[in-house]
Amino acid sequence: MFEELKTFIAVVEFKNFTKAGEHLNLSQPSVSTHIKNLENVFSVRLINRSVKQKTIVITESGFTLYKKAKEILNLIDITHMEVLNTSNSLKGHLKIGASLTIGEYVLPKFLAIFCKKYPDIDIEVFIENTSIICSHLKELTLDIGLIEGTSSSSSFIQEYFLEDKMVLAFPYNSELITDNFSFDKLQNQKWVVREEGSGTREFLNMFLGTNEIVPNGIMVLGSNYAVKEAVRNNLGITIISNFVALPGVENKELSIIELNNPYVRHFSYILPKNITISKASQVFLEEFKEYTSSL
Repeated sequence: MFEELKTFIAVVEFKNFTKAGEHLNLSQPSVSTHIKNLENVFSVRLINRSVKQKTIVITESGFTLYKKAKEILNLIDITHMEVLNTSNSLKGHLKIGASLTIGEYVLPKFLAIFCKKYPDIDIEVFIENTSIICSHLKELTLDIGLIEGTSSSSSFIQEYFLEDKMVLAFPYNSELITDNFSFDKLQNQKWVVREEGSGTREFLNMFLGTNEIVPNGIMVLGSNYAVKEAVRNNLGITIISNFVALPGVENKELSIIELNNPYVRHFSYILPKNITISKASQVFLEEFKEYTSSL
């Protein structure tokens, strides 16, 4: 049944028999046979197939089995590593979801260290905004989520690992920054912002609302780098993570004004509740928390 469960997990995650077979190096008839065997064992329909539309829909029973199958395989992985009792032989495949600030400005240096130490752990990093990361983790298509702010879902275990200060960012020689600077100077200015759903956008919306600031125009961009470059090129001002702004300040591309509480957020990792995570996931989180504690 072990191979059947692996096949079933692949079918659920790829939502396609052919792609699941290619991933596992199995023929499509073999994939179909594995699924049929599981349905016979449990006497339930796991997948509804539409031959005409060439689509599949996972049933409620199927999704229950999917979650349990993930936990079973993770337990086997943990047991295998405990029997070997050596970190040098640690192997695995991790799917990490990271919100943009973490994925672009925190993860790269860490991954260089981690992958050198654990070369047999294959890592996929999916970079999106916080709400999308949470959605994918809830569906169990990711192993770990690294997000900005707090998840609103009770489906996750969440733990903070790093503080991030938000700053007002301006073009380097902006005339707005003076000795008598006040938020009133920000009225009727052009703003460059991230999309709705991102952690950064939540802070910007709060700042504008709290200080009753009315923008003259808003440009929405889908990445931190694009926002930083737009500000650098005099397209507007923004609120952005200090991690994003600092390289621009050091290169004399941006000027910043620090904001006090409540414009401080925490990066956190989230895990699905009631799922035993793999040994590779455990080691990743341990190493990542140690790394970020020194930032």
